[in-house]
Amino acid sequence: MSKAWFVTGTDTEVGKTAISCALLAAAAARGLSTAAIKPVAAGCDEQGQNDDALQLMAAMSQPLEYEQVNPVALRSAVAPHIAAAQEGRRMQASRLAGLCRGVILGGADFILVEGAGGWRVPIGPRETLADVAGQLQLGVILVVGMRLGCINHALLTAEAIRADGLQLAGWVANQPAERMSCHDENLDTLRNLLPAPLLGEIPFLSPFSPLAASKLLSIKTIC
Repeated sequence: MSKAWFVTGTDTEVGKTAISCALLAAAAARGLSTAAIKPVAAGCDEQGQNDDALQLMAAMSQPLEYEQVNPVALRSAVAPHIAAAQEGRRMQASRLAGLCRGVILGGADFILVEGAGGWRVPIGPRETLADVAGQLQLGVILVVGMRLGCINHALLTAEAIRADGLQLAGWVANQPAERMSCHDENLDTLRNLLPAPLLGEIPFLSPFSPLAASKLLSIKTIC
């Protein structure tokens, strides 16, 4: 039976894609076929492709076309709704959810839908990427970037997920840069206050290796 999850973060640049790739590697190590979709990505190369989407394609086992993995690829590396407006494009949660369903129903055992930025990133005047997760009714995996302010960001995000009627299925503590001050104390506080299991703690890895990071994850509760 396929299991799909929505991956969000406490902020932008907290390592959502890196952790998504590690989760895919961990699932593959359990013998599961994997797929991923990043429905909206802002910031593309000259070929109109986004690096995060390319990383997901390299990490998953199911062969998908780029357009299936990243159906809305926006040129400018700015907030998605602004990038879309610059290109005269309109995004709707219902359409994005439909594109995601095409991948979710594609037969892979373990599927990730990766958001952009944090939970409340707008895709238009009235909708956010949270509406996509809501229409899909997916459990949420939260990537917490371990840096100053992460406790507040994580707790507010968890509250918003719950208010939207979705389950916070688990969270990953990711160190996107050098180890933060009072790291262990911050981690203990998050363990005590977040209403979901900690799936793993990933230290700063340079270069980042999804395989190495996957060995630090425990995903039995989401497989």
